[in-house]
Amino acid sequence: MSDNSSQGTHLPPSVIPEPGGITLADLGAALRAGWSDFRRAPLFGLAFSLVYVLGGLVLYAVFLASGQSWWFIPIAVGFPLLAPFAATGLYEVSRRLEQGEPLSWGAVAGCVFAQRDRQVPSMAMVIMLAFMFWVFVAHTIFALFFGLRPITSSTFDMLMTGSGVMMLLVGGVIGGSMAALLFALSVISLPLLLDKEVDFITAMITSFSAVMKNLFVMGVWAAVIAAMLFVAMLPFFLGLFVVLPVLGHASWHLYRQILR
Repeated sequence: MSDNSSQGTHLPPSVIPEPGGITLADLGAALRAGWSDFRRAPLFGLAFSLVYVLGGLVLYAVFLASGQSWWFIPIAVGFPLLAPFAATGLYEVSRRLEQGEPLSWGAVAGCVFAQRDRQVPSMAMVIMLAFMFWVFVAHTIFALFFGLRPITSSTFDMLMTGSGVMMLLVGGVIGGSMAALLFALSVISLPLLLDKEVDFITAMITSFSAVMKNLFVMGVWAAVIAAMLFVAMLPFFLGLFVVLPVLGHASWHLYRQILR
């Protein structure tokens, strides 16, 4: 994050470079750089991941206690939508490592806290609204195929019926489309908001433009993120302690590759 970010939004907006092209080799380089950053500052990655992991466990416990554990499926599917926002602190860690600046809890936490007066909260609201809308859509899709039938332990049998399979296909298409759009709007915008003095609308437009310019490569990146997060969530979210910080750091380096 640039030094002027802690002074509010009264400074003139930053000049945003034209998004450049990247290759599949750049994805590998970003992942290696993300792994390197995690190894150099593991405590920061573990701390930020802890918030994400605890949030997932609490949600699961709430649904389990209420006898509605099956509703955790759409929650878990949509949970990766929140990953970019959860990684904001990791972007600052990578930036400091990149610039050779000292790392301290006060400096990194202060950077994250300082965002309250900038544009990150607005972007976070967009992400949260998209997440909540997905949960609403998932409930609606279920109701369209199964009416008002309660979700019980026999829901798995329901999903294996013709209607259940069709519901999963429709939900997958709709959910995938929503996730793809949010990915295009946020993959570059969040690190950009931390790094530059820019409004969140401009950041989203820049992010979308970058994705469109590198459609195939960014599509592969989205698939890599989704696959890694999905696998990491299976053992009670514990894999996220490694996967989330690595992806967060890697996303910073990919942002640097695209907006040189």
